[in-house]
Amino acid sequence: MLKEKIKTVPELPGSYQFKNKDGVIMYVGKAKNLKKRIASYFTGNHNTKTSRLVLEIDDFEYIVTHTELDALLLELNLIKKYNPRYNIMLTDDKTYPYIEITNEKDPKLIVTRRITKKSNNFFGPYPNVKAARDTVRLLNKIYPLRKCVKLPKQECLYYHMGQCLAPCIKSISVEEYQQIIDSIKRFLKGNIKEVVHNLEHLMNEASDKLEYEKAQEYKSTINNIKTTTKRQRINLNDLKDRDVIGYYYNKDLISIEIFFIRNGKISARHQILFEYYSDPFKSIEDYIAQFYEKNIVPKEIFVQKDFDTSALEAFLKSKFFKPQKGDKYKLLSLAIINAKEALIQKTEIVRREQDRTIKSVDSLGELLHIPAPYVIEAFDNSNLFGTDAVSSMVVFINGKPAKKDYRKYKIKSLDEKASDYHTFKEVIYRRYYKVLIENLRLPNLIVVDGGIQQINAAKEILDSLEMKVPIVGLVKSDKHKTSYLLNENLEKIEIDKKTNVFHFITRIQDEAHRFAVNYHRQVRSKGVFNSLLDNIESVGPKTKEKLLMKYKSVNIIKLASIEELMELGITKTAAHNLIERLKED
Repeated sequence: MLKEKIKTVPELPGSYQFKNKDGVIMYVGKAKNLKKRIASYFTGNHNTKTSRLVLEIDDFEYIVTHTELDALLLELNLIKKYNPRYNIMLTDDKTYPYIEITNEKDPKLIVTRRITKKSNNFFGPYPNVKAARDTVRLLNKIYPLRKCVKLPKQECLYYHMGQCLAPCIKSISVEEYQQIIDSIKRFLKGNIKEVVHNLEHLMNEASDKLEYEKAQEYKSTINNIKTTTKRQRINLNDLKDRDVIGYYYNKDLISIEIFFIRNGKISARHQILFEYYSDPFKSIEDYIAQFYEKNIVPKEIFVQKDFDTSALEAFLKSKFFKPQKGDKYKLLSLAIINAKEALIQKTEIVRREQDRTIKSVDSLGELLHIPAPYVIEAFDNSNLFGTDAVSSMVVFINGKPAKKDYRKYKIKSLDEKASDYHTFKEVIYRRYYKVLIENLRLPNLIVVDGGIQQINAAKEILDSLEMKVPIVGLVKSDKHKTSYLLNENLEKIEIDKKTNVFHFITRIQDEAHRFAVNYHRQVRSKGVFNSLLDNIESVGPKTKEKLLMKYKSVNIIKLASIEELMELGITKTAAHNLIERLKED
């Protein structure tokens, strides 16, 4: 059937999506020629990984585009939307710290990982956040931009130290700010002569006045500048910002090394190793496109000569170069060598990680006689003698925690009579009624912490919603350790405690328990805090909110002075009454 369908595919650019027998998109790709690319999966020999992908393909769809660039854009959007199983290794969340001069009426220097394409005032990346913060701290001592998040009503100590223009009490002109910003830009681009010269003049001036402590401070600042700006210098004839991308691959893995060259220096590096299931060059192209959606795109990018950059050039609006001799080629070769070494050294680590995640998911599916559960939603409850009942849901995708998908539930219907059975009924209903109404992604497996009672509660709700999702219970021993599994037919499934799949389900159980207990502690502490404050005269809703914002526990309020409480707008009498009542309780 698939081969007949392939015959009807046009020889045009576009994006294709492979689906499994459940209709779930498991791989998204793009091609200059859709027909040739899709047909290539079903002809010739493939490695084990690609063969596994092909075996799971039950159907495919495609979307024709005008150009290969449009196909790349569409592919990236579909990967974000569907998070396909066989594309997942390319979605790397690592971002780097940058220094930003904020685009505000009264600008300030900040360290950020959030890149906006609208601003040109980003500098970096820096090797780590400490390096970026050290640089900002140094610049804030030299240049008098504002330091506070919100302008106060009067000048602060920074103004009296000469480190702030005090826009809180003065009107600073755009021209005055621009001079400072231009100086900061020159500094961040490597021109430190002007700053060092000015600081040396101030140091000598302070020394002549016998102000030796001030002179020593200037000297220390000069030394810090030289230390901060000292990096390995690359032997190139210009100071252009560029990234150098080297890659190396074998039949299973791709290793990519990126050098960030800023002002002729290596400012930072990025290294990634991942599995690929398609053409290696397409996988590298996908990764580069995704990487620069979260990081600054330089004016120049160096790559290897066998890499087609036409689509990426149009997508990133940057120039790609393929040096083949001279100092630029030496730099590119260095990136390639590092990529190769990383692949050699990390192959065993990646293999072990795969055993812990993807292969454990496959093994769990085989153990339960269900398709591999690449999306798992696990639930656990927590309460104290039936009170303050809560539940949690943790999510594992491709064997790894997907924390942005975690959910907390405060149980509403039990009225201080919590039981696991009723708690599970409520939380399973709330979760999957929402999934049904909002057409959200269904998991491949639901995991509950418990046995017959908990499984029956989940089955009862899912049956009422006419939803078919496999359920498994994790039954604990007397020592509160995972003992065995119980499937939805209430059949006992023994599991070897020395295997990776046992450690995998234990991780799921521990994570669900940790998340539930932490939420329960938050609910209990807030409940105690609120009840104590509710019973104190002259502490109204607004005052309570201010106390909750500033203090985290009753014990900390007890240590607060009357003056500190009065700063929140509480009268002296009310503050005194609050402290006395809390001490009594």
